[in-house]
Amino acid sequence: MEWEDLAADVLYKPLGMSSTSSLRSAYDGAANKAVPHVRTDTGWQVSTTGNPDPQSPAGGVSSTVQDLARWMRLQLADGTFEGRQIVDAAGLNETRVPQIVSDPPTAPAGGAGFHGLGWNVSHDPQGRLRLNHSGAFELGAATVVTLLPSEQIGIVVLTNGQPIGVAEAVAQEFLDLAQDGRETVDWLGFFGKAVPAAALEGVSPTDYGKPPAGAAAARPDAAYVGTYGNGYYGPLTVSARDGGGLVMSLGPDDLEFPLQDYDGDVFGFRTRGENAVGLSGVTFTVGADGRAAAVVVEQLNHEGLGTFTRS
Repeated sequence: MEWEDLAADVLYKPLGMSSTSSLRSAYDGAANKAVPHVRTDTGWQVSTTGNPDPQSPAGGVSSTVQDLARWMRLQLADGTFEGRQIVDAAGLNETRVPQIVSDPPTAPAGGAGFHGLGWNVSHDPQGRLRLNHSGAFELGAATVVTLLPSEQIGIVVLTNGQPIGVAEAVAQEFLDLAQDGRETVDWLGFFGKAVPAAALEGVSPTDYGKPPAGAAAARPDAAYVGTYGNGYYGPLTVSARDGGGLVMSLGPDDLEFPLQDYDGDVFGFRTRGENAVGLSGVTFTVGADGRAAAVVVEQLNHEGLGTFTRS
């Protein structure tokens, strides 16, 4: 079965989640929906997110707080809803068992964070199981869900703005109020710094918009033009543009990225889309024959997988 059909048949329909779908087309066709927004220098502006259908199991559901309240009731009742067993209790609880350490303790007496199956798994200061996960599109959506099963409480927060910490702060303040009667930390101040900082992790330390003093000139375009292969990302093509200059294209849709001179065999390009991080670098390795043998795309090289070899 296709994922979107499976999700609808075994979860959304049995729970009466009539406004929930794992298809982007369902969101696009909805008459009543919130549209994504991004924050700019002049304020919040309407944006648009890409089609997440290929990654839907990991983050491509459109829903409402009313529908997700039904889903939380199912979670807190170990798979039952209004007297019916919708999901096997043992299978559901297996998703809450730590599978890997995601946040090692930073001190001998510090606590660790774990990943379960689809959940961040942790324990609060009272030792109670806490399940949570955020969801976000940098182009205009930020969400969070947190459950405290032993206390039978949970919260879902949906926002139609790029992640700036608001969703996480609302959820954490709710838990504070439910358990302590007061906000124990300035959560908006905390998450308002932590969440945007996480989005900057891929930003290059080099400003490719400002070539260094004495920067070398690039070689003739022909030195770089060609197709380069990568076993993980697939092919990358460098072509000469009409009027001069180079353009890099890659991905299943052959997205094009104009290259701008920076220093010799190093160029800059402007990233775009959900994973945009401003200007990033492209570095060619040129052989004795004067032709580039390989190219490293900085934005794709965080795990050492960003080298493309001429084919």
